[in-house]
Amino acid sequence: MLALGLSIASLTAIGADMSNGADNFYKSEKVTAQKVIFKNQYQMNVVGNLYIPRGVDPSAKSPAIIVGHPMGAVKEQTSSLYGQKLAEQGFVTLAIDLSFWGESDGQPRNAVAPEMYTESFNAAVDYLGTRTFVDRKRIGVLGICGSGSFAISAAKIDPRLRAIATVSMYDMGAVTRNGLRKGQSLEQRKAMIARAAEQRYVEFTGGPTKWVDYLPLQLPADADDTRKEFWDYYRTPRGAAVPAGRTLELTQNRPISSEVKFVNFYPFNDMETISPRPMLFITGSEAHSREFSEDAFQRAGQPKELYVVPGAGHVDLYDRTNLIPFGKLAEFFKSNLK
Repeated sequence: MLALGLSIASLTAIGADMSNGADNFYKSEKVTAQKVIFKNQYQMNVVGNLYIPRGVDPSAKSPAIIVGHPMGAVKEQTSSLYGQKLAEQGFVTLAIDLSFWGESDGQPRNAVAPEMYTESFNAAVDYLGTRTFVDRKRIGVLGICGSGSFAISAAKIDPRLRAIATVSMYDMGAVTRNGLRKGQSLEQRKAMIARAAEQRYVEFTGGPTKWVDYLPLQLPADADDTRKEFWDYYRTPRGAAVPAGRTLELTQNRPISSEVKFVNFYPFNDMETISPRPMLFITGSEAHSREFSEDAFQRAGQPKELYVVPGAGHVDLYDRTNLIPFGKLAEFFKSNLK
């Protein structure tokens, strides 16, 4: 077994596929970066990395994009890469830590709270829309993986979000209820719910938290391709990021007693009401999550577009700069945040 104190660097020998320009920890010389802290509606701190293009006129009002990280990740994973790449195209960008994750407030840590994740995006609009250098009429949002569903949830109740894009989106409600490709039966769902309910007794009486533990430090010998794909990113130097006070083992991990709350999360219901604000859904042709982008595209009102990246899998679009269509995203936001 690998020790909890194992450093990220020491994992190099057992993973880290750095092909196709994998560059999660990209640092741009064309933008300025600063950490910002702002309150959500519940007076909890939300922390983000704010990126501003170098040389931008500080008296001008620029378009802005909020960027949300994959489910269970932090802003240093994927969203800061996207934030910098889009800032290089002239946008002010804000890569946020969702509540309960990274440096944002929320106890217990790693808790699943879909409503609060949605609020993190709405609060980010509050923050950006009150900056003197941002045009509050030109704010967009980009949600990656699980944040795609949280961004849609936020956009349904926040018309200040003028353009909505997702990449490698997961509908966290549907996948929790039904599994990938509807591979989970109703009986299995009920068993999951029952385990979570019993675990609440344990935690209420002071017992230990039980974790989903989908990505242990050592990759199980029987891991399927999807698990291997996530493990290569989250458990190797390619993408591993450990917030202060956490351990590598606990990153990406969620308590089973709160994971079940996704069962009540239906982000795609009524999403046609976002229209006529434009929506762009980006997925990989080989992505195991492709079904969710296709489902969202079918439900969305006009204007909308489904963009499929040839040869790309789900996690490929987290950090592989040779595959990520940054040009397509920049074109979408430039056209729709005029």
